[in-house]
Amino acid sequence: MPVNADVLAARLAADRARVDRRLAALFDDRRAVEPRLEAAMRHGLLVGGKRLRPVLVYAAGRALGADDDALDAPAAAIELIHAYSLVHDDLPAMDDDDLRRGEPTVHRAFDEASAILAGDALQTLAFEVLAASGAPRLAALVTTLATASGRDGMAAGQALDLAAVGIRPDLAALETMHRHKTGALIRAAVRLGGLMAVAEDDPRLGALDAYAAAMGLAFQVHDDVLDVTGDTATLGKASGADAARDKPTYPALLGLDGARRKAGALIEEALNALVPLGEPAAPLAELARYMIERDH
Repeated sequence: MPVNADVLAARLAADRARVDRRLAALFDDRRAVEPRLEAAMRHGLLVGGKRLRPVLVYAAGRALGADDDALDAPAAAIELIHAYSLVHDDLPAMDDDDLRRGEPTVHRAFDEASAILAGDALQTLAFEVLAASGAPRLAALVTTLATASGRDGMAAGQALDLAAVGIRPDLAALETMHRHKTGALIRAAVRLGGLMAVAEDDPRLGALDAYAAAMGLAFQVHDDVLDVTGDTATLGKASGADAARDKPTYPALLGLDGARRKAGALIEEALNALVPLGEPAAPLAELARYMIERDH
């Protein structure tokens, strides 16, 4: 069944607006200890963005019966981690990007030291937000977010990505890299939403995780395709950057058509994982299809 574009767009807009209000409130009515640091944090966090990971928190939580108010804290926390990762990924020592979400990257808009500190502060603020929420299963929430962000998740994936520049890994190695660099945080978003509704031993969390693992990898495959086929104005960042840096990508290994087929097969895998959850998981299915239909 194709994505109902109007319904999905309205839902995405509502959830983005909801989490944006929650994120902006972290800076409102606050006397900053160091205003330049706060400004750099705001630039890295509040200037644009798809808010995919918070949207997944809301969709997964609702699928299992969680209340929106309860989902606000984990939705904000996952976006804070994502924002920190982008601020640091853009640094000269990493990807050395000048543009993010159509605006200068934090180290270009401010300076390199401010960008490093802003990323550090966004990361720690994520756990502050979670801790202040008083959520049930708080230890599981913190563990989920920390594991996905660190040496067994996103940070490891970024290290693998940097190590792969200039070489041509096989498909299995590329998949390992992206299941950590991109997929780990997407899986965490879905699990955080689920944990707001059910206990850690609930089998429905397994179905959600299988969905997120497949969808997260499809998201990255499609990102690789967009880096080849997209334009800078639409993407909000430089197109063709992966090829310019001699990074391994799915189109480079499989060709454009092969990469598109890979993404489609992964989305089918994600949709099949949702079958046991029934109708409440329909928004998650729509999001999965959107992953390989988006243009940015």
